[in-house]
Amino acid sequence: MHLNPYGEYAVLLAASLANDWPRNRSEIEERTRDHGMTMAFRVAADDHARTRAVIDAWLTVVDAPTPTARAALLNARMAAIAAYPRLTDHDGEGWHLHYRDEEQSLAPVLDAVISVGTAMHLTTRGMSRLRRCEAGAEPGDACVNVVVDVTRNGRQRYCSVRCANRAAVRRHRRRTAAPPPRGT
Repeated sequence: MHLNPYGEYAVLLAASLANDWPRNRSEIEERTRDHGMTMAFRVAADDHARTRAVIDAWLTVVDAPTPTARAALLNARMAAIAAYPRLTDHDGEGWHLHYRDEEQSLAPVLDAVISVGTAMHLTTRGMSRLRRCEAGAEPGDACVNVVVDVTRNGRQRYCSVRCANRAAVRRHRRRTAAPPPRGT
């Protein structure tokens, strides 16, 4: 048996959904597969809308102003979706733990996986390793993407190389800009 920690992949899945919202339910499920989830999901008619609500609730955790506020929001999420752990071998690849009911549809499963995964990520990597792209704080940049910092040194500030480069160019231009003429 291996323990499925629901850590990094669950938080990266949530960020992927938040940063590039899928057009329909099948694209959400495809994204779960791309991020390592192998189980089949029971279909519910409102999966697309309910999963959007899960991601919106998760974004309140991302945007929490302090670690204490972040923990309180995340604890409330986990309490709302709590299911007892259970052993499963749903894909024939070995017994492992799930922290959710087996017969739930897509949105409640993702709520459980993302909430527990976020808690694991923040407690093992650090409460500051989930944030919005710092490029969005730059004047003239509207990037609001989520950054899941999985780097070794814990210093990832931008969602992409593109955002990091644009911010570096802006800083360089500010440093090298000619000062305004005196006395005018």
